[in-house]
Amino acid sequence: MRLSRFFLPVLKETPAEAQIVSHRLMLRAGMIRQEAAGIYAWLPLGFKVLKKIEQIVREEQDRAGAIELLMPTLQLADLWRESGRYDDYGQEMLRITDRHERELLYGPTNEEMITEIFRSYVRSYKDLPKNLYHIQWKFRDEQRPRFGVMRGREFLMKDAYSFDVDEAAGRHSYNQMFVAYLRTFARMGLKAIPMRAETGPIGGDLSHELIVLAETGESVVYCDKNVLDLPIPGEDTDYQSDLSGIVEQWSSIYACTEDVHEQARYEAEVKPENRLETRGIEVGQVFFFGDKYSKPMKAVVAGPDGVERPVQMGSYGVGVSRLVAAIIEASHDDNGIIWPESVAPFGVTILSLKPGDAEVDLACETAYEALTKAGREPLYDDRDERAGGKFATADLIGMPWQLIVGPKGIANGEVELKNRKTGDRQTLSLPDALKALGA
Repeated sequence: MRLSRFFLPVLKETPAEAQIVSHRLMLRAGMIRQEAAGIYAWLPLGFKVLKKIEQIVREEQDRAGAIELLMPTLQLADLWRESGRYDDYGQEMLRITDRHERELLYGPTNEEMITEIFRSYVRSYKDLPKNLYHIQWKFRDEQRPRFGVMRGREFLMKDAYSFDVDEAAGRHSYNQMFVAYLRTFARMGLKAIPMRAETGPIGGDLSHELIVLAETGESVVYCDKNVLDLPIPGEDTDYQSDLSGIVEQWSSIYACTEDVHEQARYEAEVKPENRLETRGIEVGQVFFFGDKYSKPMKAVVAGPDGVERPVQMGSYGVGVSRLVAAIIEASHDDNGIIWPESVAPFGVTILSLKPGDAEVDLACETAYEALTKAGREPLYDDRDERAGGKFATADLIGMPWQLIVGPKGIANGEVELKNRKTGDRQTLSLPDALKALGA
């Protein structure tokens, strides 16, 4: 993409309403624009990151055996009355009445709807297990939306729902998602720690929040520092095998959110030098709630003995749009964002320090073509702007690599390659620089 043709409304000043780093940088980098309280338009740069994150989530869900579908944003109120949650959910639910006086709601989550879909088609234990997921926009009418997309009212979420014949099988599905989440967040350059958590309005008695440690997080957390050193399951993980050992390894070390923290147990189990009391950002949560929805909504299957029984269910959420902010909170410096390679909107920024110079233009075009062909998604800053402004923009938007092409270097047969994360610079020939970039 040539920057002269791209839509990148960068701001020089920090917006007054932005209270945390990710919100400031997302606004300044032209990633989002607020349209109403807690509701944002995703501009091209932000949207590219959102889609990269979404794809990683999708790949790891598919790898774990979940099956993608898409449910609507609007749901019938009667479904929620079946489960008993319509009146209990509270003011965060946006309730709507259409022209025919039907009561609808803008979905904050989808347990009821997926249960209704499941019960319409599945009758026998032979069709189990099933894990169905979608990536869809949700709405929760937060009383005080803040921190940009970290706590917005409209947000993009991946939610999955497992259906099993008995509790043992249901816990295996829970373990599959637990492991898939460890891999998902690691691929984004995040260390997300599963912490025992409250189940809240979802229900059940087994839940873990996946927390990224950050001082700007809203959750107070307590954990043993040893949990930070546990290994992430590999790509070759067999999701059909017994995963309880991996889950036990992670959950046996003390790690809890404030809601379920037990100070006496914490002090008994964790050495003083290993105690970590900090804040964190929730990026995902897994729940096992048994027959909380299947029983009142009559989602039953015939078991091996021919007797009908409610299926055992779990639900598993990932805050896709929230992850954009979480990654920025975890990876930035005073100059701007530092994107991990896996979610960067572009892989390389090509900086032309003198557009119009024949040799510089030729080198930039050569690099642009080679990097595009290699799938490195270059962003070519071909604007007729001063070099200082180009450097500031490149650091602000944070692509992993910067290829700097100027007349003095080209006269010597050289370009400069800068690593955004480390700040290291190398002076190389153009062919060697392209080779280093995988082109």
